[in-house]
Amino acid sequence: MITTLSLSPFNYFFLNFLTFPLFFIFLIKKINLHNNFKFFFIYGWAFGFGYFLTNLYWISISLTFDQNFKFLIPFTIIFIPAFLAIFYGLVTTVFMILNPKKRILSSLLIFSLIFGVMEFIRGSILSGFPWNLIAYSFSNQLEIISVISIVGTYGFNLFCISLFTSPAIFLLKDRNKDIGLCVFFLFSMVALYFYGSSYKEKFNNAAKKSNDYKIRVVGSNINLDRFYSNTDTASIIKELIKISDPNINEKTIFVWPEGMLPGISSDELKSYNKLFEKKFTQNHILFIGTNSKLIKNGSTKYFNSLSVYDHKLNLLDTYHKIKLVPFGEFLPAEDFLKKIGLKSLTNNYQSFSKGKMRKIIEIKRENFSIKILPLICYEIIYSGKISKNRDYDLIINVSEDGWFGRSIGPKQHFDHSIFRAIESGKYLIRSANNGISGIINPIGIVEQKINFKQSGFLDYRESSKIQPTIFSKYGNKIFGLLILLYIFLIFSFNRIKNE
Repeated sequence: MITTLSLSPFNYFFLNFLTFPLFFIFLIKKINLHNNFKFFFIYGWAFGFGYFLTNLYWISISLTFDQNFKFLIPFTIIFIPAFLAIFYGLVTTVFMILNPKKRILSSLLIFSLIFGVMEFIRGSILSGFPWNLIAYSFSNQLEIISVISIVGTYGFNLFCISLFTSPAIFLLKDRNKDIGLCVFFLFSMVALYFYGSSYKEKFNNAAKKSNDYKIRVVGSNINLDRFYSNTDTASIIKELIKISDPNINEKTIFVWPEGMLPGISSDELKSYNKLFEKKFTQNHILFIGTNSKLIKNGSTKYFNSLSVYDHKLNLLDTYHKIKLVPFGEFLPAEDFLKKIGLKSLTNNYQSFSKGKMRKIIEIKRENFSIKILPLICYEIIYSGKISKNRDYDLIINVSEDGWFGRSIGPKQHFDHSIFRAIESGKYLIRSANNGISGIINPIGIVEQKINFKQSGFLDYRESSKIQPTIFSKYGNKIFGLLILLYIFLIFSFNRIKNE
């Protein structure tokens, strides 16, 4: 539970230098006493349960909007942390198996390696949920996390586990020279800081480019009750147009948040053309999170989409979300669960279907030429999996964070955007309703921001570029190389002990 305080919005990362060494020392002492699988699984599971219980409680808030789901709140608060804690239970169990009283330096690296690999599995298996990796405790230390442009978030997470655990060497060392490994990790953090400072200076000295158009990012604070109170769609559109404050003579791409218009699909927006005709001209393009439907062979599929319109609301392009939220956007075993009154939270008809692939949206018109990578809501959390195609200018992420209430969830969600911007080496534009909107540059600096529960707009026109990042080229293959490095070091330390 104390480890949770290292994450946003607190970011007391130094607490991990207490919790991780104590946890590691506890495991080492227990290994010397017994090798009971059951107990070692419980040790790890208990650590994980306390961790996730205190930093994922906000998921249950999404169930308060629909009376049909309220009975699930106690189960959600307990079940989700209990399930995710299984991965931590596996960490300690595997550690017990692979670490029968080895040299302490090898033990620390084995522990870190198992923990890092298990976190990668947690972020991949069963669609994955890589939320609150320990690496995110450094989200306010931009110079240090600049290294993820090379090694990615999972690679940095592996380093963080080793770094935070390393003070345990002072109490468990086999010989005084062992302290050198702890000193190495601490000096590595200093080295990362200087690398990040140099990386920042290089970016700041890069030539700036000004577009002849601007991208206006809208952040709104429209109540989520609109899904359940038959709110007039026209009134929401009017409010968004007012916040956008369009100038008929300025070439502008407007970005509105996710799912703002419940009850209508992307092809039905054109019927509201009269609300736009006085404010929008051929100088304007609109990106907006919408619901889309596709009728094929007599059946209807619904999608959570990011749609692009011209000033007359002609649909130019659409991206369908490929990473859906269980129970939020689709209902597992829907045919059975619908019989007992359950449905997906975010619409009133049926589960969303997955899109086939994440495509680059290219706007190539007389007034605009831009390639955009679209990410909807929590698609932003998947390190190394956002796109294999690097030929795009910037990332647009639209989100509805009202499901999390006034909790720590929206802040944690925003931090993922910072990490994806650094990994990709691209500007990232985030438009959120009931959340945090911002313009994040390729080195993770939030150049402009609309704070939580506020409305307004941000303009992106001028940008600096950096060379494509190493991570954007090779992705999590670099994490694989780090795994091999750790294995080599483990065998090397054991060999030294044997000699």
